[in-house]
Amino acid sequence: MATSANLGAQAQSGVSDTRFFTVMAILMSLVIVAGFSVQLGFGRSSFAVPWPFHLHGIIFCAWVALYLAQHILIGSGNSALHARLGKTAYLLIPAMLVAGTLIMVVVIQRNGGPFFFHKSEFFWSNTAVLWCFGGLAFWSLKQRRHTGWHRRLMLCAMAILTGPGLGRLLPLPLMIPNSWLITTLVTFIWPVIGIIADKRSRGEVHPAYWWGLGAYVATFAVSMVVGYSQFGISVTEWIVDGTPGAERPMEPFLPDGFTM
Repeated sequence: MATSANLGAQAQSGVSDTRFFTVMAILMSLVIVAGFSVQLGFGRSSFAVPWPFHLHGIIFCAWVALYLAQHILIGSGNSALHARLGKTAYLLIPAMLVAGTLIMVVVIQRNGGPFFFHKSEFFWSNTAVLWCFGGLAFWSLKQRRHTGWHRRLMLCAMAILTGPGLGRLLPLPLMIPNSWLITTLVTFIWPVIGIIADKRSRGEVHPAYWWGLGAYVATFAVSMVVGYSQFGISVTEWIVDGTPGAERPMEPFLPDGFTM
């Protein structure tokens, strides 16, 4: 009887976990889509951009769709298709790292990056946390047979990708000179929600959250140090040398006549 009760409790816990991670996947995906849609709706974004932007958009949209689909498939009990579809991540993640790094170079050469970010901070930290995403996502795939680790590491990885969406929803020009810091801190809310959920449902926090969030925090901290160092600034200046991106200040600023 005790064994049956324990199995029943474990099954119920698994269903609750699946529901939680599915809801989180939906919310994170909606934030990303909302951020870009709002900027497009206000005319602050345009499809009239060089091809690297389109390549980057297609690849990253494919990832968001895959991430959401994988949780819906597990929630519906279709683990076989989940496993088969998940194999595409091994190709998609490297493509994201290449396209994401390329777009960072293109952006800072094109206009120096968003005016409300420090130019070197934006380049170094954005690139670093992207590669942190890649590391966490691959680690999650390696742990796919260990559901607890797999789900939580992937949530921490996905939290990183919500930054661009959240940043487009926040009034970042009003947050200068801490716009990038605030954007990143807000993305930490996703793993924190997971930690709270674990504590409430399990009575303890799964170590995957400490490792995943810890790796993200550490990567961000190091990237900020490098971005503001003389070395980091020199590399950034070398990358933008001779391009329109070199014409904007290194520090964040408000353009003349800017209004929200």
